[in-house]
Amino acid sequence: MATESIGRMIIYIGVLLVLVGGFFILVAKVPWFGKLPGDIVYRREGLTIYVPIATMILVSLILTLLLNIIWRR
Repeated sequence: MATESIGRMIIYIGVLLVLVGGFFILVAKVPWFGKLPGDIVYRREGLTIYVPIATMILVSLILTLLLNIIWRR
């Protein structure tokens, strides 16, 4: 790999991290995100297990739609 392509790759990774960070900041303001019916929370003394099944299905559907719209040829 040439130095130029490594630099480009680092820039792309940086932009991706900024977008993911912005996504998490926006999602924190949505009160129902992560508390959908189908998200499993198991609480016990000293232990909490959280399995966000419904939330991850919703995120997967939204990302699939967005990426299909963006990369449609």
